[in-house]
Amino acid sequence: MKKILISRPLPAAVMERADAQYDITLRDTAKPMTAAEMRSSLVLYDGMIPTLGDMFSADIFAEFGRPKCKILANFGVGVNHIDIEAARAHGVKVSNTPGAVTDATADIGMTLLLMSARRAAEGERLVRSGKWEGWNPTQMLGSHVSGKVIGIIGMGRIGQAIARRAHFGFGMDVRFFNRSQKALDFPATQVDSLQELASSVDFLVTATPGGADTAQLINASVFTAMRPSAHFINISRGEVVDEAALVLALQNRDIAGAGLDVYENEPKLTAGLAELDNVTLLPHLGTNTEEVRTAMGMMTLDNLEAFFAGKTPPNLL
Repeated sequence: MKKILISRPLPAAVMERADAQYDITLRDTAKPMTAAEMRSSLVLYDGMIPTLGDMFSADIFAEFGRPKCKILANFGVGVNHIDIEAARAHGVKVSNTPGAVTDATADIGMTLLLMSARRAAEGERLVRSGKWEGWNPTQMLGSHVSGKVIGIIGMGRIGQAIARRAHFGFGMDVRFFNRSQKALDFPATQVDSLQELASSVDFLVTATPGGADTAQLINASVFTAMRPSAHFINISRGEVVDEAALVLALQNRDIAGAGLDVYENEPKLTAGLAELDNVTLLPHLGTNTEEVRTAMGMMTLDNLEAFFAGKTPPNLL
């Protein structure tokens, strides 16, 4: 029976299936793996199910020729925490769990957009504080969403799911920036530059992968291009945004508001961010539903099962 390490607790149905198929070891913490744990695990196990925060860098693989572990079946779509080229060079396959997370992540994107536009987090804090004095006609005026212009950075699965919700659900005018030309089966306008997109929309939403190519893609120049009435939403990866520049833009009211589900130095927040009233902060809830997390776990097991059967994992990278 193959020996498998599962780096974080997974839903019960996933654990039951894994236990029936493999000799599993489950770490008893929800914190990311340490460098020492990752190195020893490459020697001790046939495969692993790592996830966000388990930083399998080139340095982790450097001291190995061909480790015992031959597959990292990542729990999650994003794999910017794994150096895929280094893994391949040492004979380790990497897979992920696309598709399962699309709708849940898009839902969180729209949740943040609505919360930011309607100042929902600020209003909730006001009610809890006991200082709310009741309804009045000019209290906490926010921004309308229906019929407004949304700009989406990255038009992959999640970007398209957000665009569909915005267009068909709220009648929004969809515009987007993507590195390659993208043909879509719903109304949307592709623009040539990020700055052009930022300057022309009411809501700017990031839906790009993480990694070196997109690190601090959203920076001061983007926030400067945005309208003072516009809102910024990030549901991609924290490192995509220069958070210090975002804090300044929010402090100076260069933009109206922001909604974040991911952070540049997660779980730490950039100085000043938590003190701002015009930003909604969620604790990385993008895929946090029982159904989605179970589906993701089952996909990791499908990838492991195919690999150990000598077949190509369905989500091999």
